Amino acid sequence: MRILIADDDPVSRRLLEGTLVRMGHSVVAVPDGTAAIKGLMAPDGPRLAILDWMMPGIDGLGVCREIRAKSKPYIYIILLTARDKREDMLVALDAEVDDFLTKPLDQVELRVRLRSGARVLDLQEHLLETQKLLHHQAMHDHLTGLGNRRMILEELASELARASRERRPLAIAIGDLDRFKQINDTLGHATGDLVLQAAAKRLQTVLRSYDAVGRLGGEEFLLLLPGCDQAEALEVAERARLAVNSEPIAGPSGPISTSMSLGVACRKPGDTTEAVALVEAADLALYRAKAGGRNRVSL
Repeated sequence: MRILIADDDPVSRRLLEGTLVRMGHSVVAVPDGTAAIKGLMAPDGPRLAILDWMMPGIDGLGVCREIRAKSKPYIYIILLTARDKREDMLVALDAEVDDFLTKPLDQVELRVRLRSGARVLDLQEHLLETQKLLHHQAMHDHLTGLGNRRMILEELASELARASRERRPLAIAIGDLDRFKQINDTLGHATGDLVLQAAAKRLQTVLRSYDAVGRLGGEEFLLLLPGCDQAEALEVAERARLAVNSEPIAGPSGPISTSMSLGVACRKPGDTTEAVALVEAADLALYRAKAGGRNRVSL
C-alpha cells in the first residue's frame, strides 16, 4: 500500500518511513501540511495518510479539513499525536480524522491501524464499483448494450442546449425494425432478441465518433446526430437503413431478412424546437416511411 506521511521533524519522519518500508509499504514522505495536500490531491496520490498533528503552517487537522472538502475518492487519515485528552480527540474527530496513533509510536498499534484503514479503503472501492455498475445498468439497455431511453433522451437535451449555444444544426432519426412482431410471433422472442442485438451493432457502424444511438424501447432506436443538417442527416439515416438491411441475420433456424424504416427530424441553427417536439416530428416522419412501404427514410 502507498502511504503518505507528513511530519516536520526529519528524525521522526525517517523513523516512521523506515518502519513502514520494512512492513512492505511504499512511502511518500513530506515535511509539512502544504506538501501533504499537494501529494494527496495528485491524480495518483496515496489513499492513506499519517499526519503529524503539530506542523508549521497547515497542521494535520488543517490538511484533513482541506482533503475532506476536495478529495475524491476517499482518503483514510491517521493523526499522529502526543495529545490524549478527550477534548483534543473530539476536535480531531470533528475535523473528520479517521484514526489516531499516539507518540511514542508502537509498531503493533501501527499495524492494527493500517489494517483497519486498508479494510475501509477496500470497502469504499467495492462500493464505488457497485455504484458505477448500478448507474450503468440504470442508463443502458441490458439486451443491446446501447444507452436506454432515459440516457439517449438526456443526451438529446444536452446536445440541443449545446446546439443553441453554438448556433449549430442538430438532427435525430428514429428507426423501427419492419415487421418485427412477425419475427417474434413466428420465430420466438429469443430470435427476436438476436435480431435486435444485430441491428444495434449495425447501427453503431454508421455513426461518427460524436454521434450516439440508443434504444427507445421495443424495436425502436434513436440516432442522435449533432451538427447534421437535413442533407447530412438523411445521408446518415440512409446508411443506417442499408446497414440493417445489408445481409440476413444468422438465426438458430436459418438466416433472417430484416429491414428498418427511419424518420428524420432536424433543428436548424437558431431554432428553439425542444426535445419533445423534435422526437414527435421524427415519429411522424417514421409513420410516413412505414405508410410509404417500409424500408425507407422519410424527413
